[in-house]
Amino acid sequence: MGIPKQQPQQQYTVEQLLALNPYNPDILPDLENFVNEQVSSQTYSLDANLCLLRLYQFEPERMSTQIVARILVKALMAMPAPDFSLCLFLISERVQMEEQFKTLIVLSHYLETARFRQFWDEAAKNRHIVEVVPGFEQAIQAYAIHVLSLTYQKVPRTVLAEAINIEGLSLDKFLEHQVANCGWLLEKSQGKGQLIVLPPNEFNHPELKKNAADSIPLEHVTRIFPILG
Repeated sequence: MGIPKQQPQQQYTVEQLLALNPYNPDILPDLENFVNEQVSSQTYSLDANLCLLRLYQFEPERMSTQIVARILVKALMAMPAPDFSLCLFLISERVQMEEQFKTLIVLSHYLETARFRQFWDEAAKNRHIVEVVPGFEQAIQAYAIHVLSLTYQKVPRTVLAEAINIEGLSLDKFLEHQVANCGWLLEKSQGKGQLIVLPPNEFNHPELKKNAADSIPLEHVTRIFPILG
């Protein structure tokens, strides 16, 4: 009688593991590996990272501070989404008091308050924390441009340079790319140097914002009347 063949162990994707049982501590190593995979492949999964942080709450002795730091850096890169705050909520105050996490919290505060000069200065002092995650600088530059586009129709070159931490010839090349691909325009301004004209949106051009009444279909309005009555 032959020995029965051992059935090959079924392999699950992270998404399947989360769907099957997100509170199973056995999936913790898979989720940690997935964080490293997100870093190396420059992808991102907030759901998987939040799940891992929840498992760390239940099994604090298994927590990897290196993995938690990488999750928080990836969350910073997702701004303006509130991912950083969502992740921080699942991390104990004791862990938050560690130096690298205090630094990341300061960086997040600078970004939330658009204090980009202070952000880049602080990030430069802590390259060992943020530069382990590829694409960090580019993600923050994209966020800074997003913030400027909410405020300015025309942004002075000096303000843009400070916000994205690029100067000189590098900034010239960056502007050439944005003009060619993103609808930016360059203007000379008397006494103010170069101005960058940003594409119009409903925040820097309020007239583009639709009137709320125009955007609500009539059938939705008629449904409200019986409720109000």
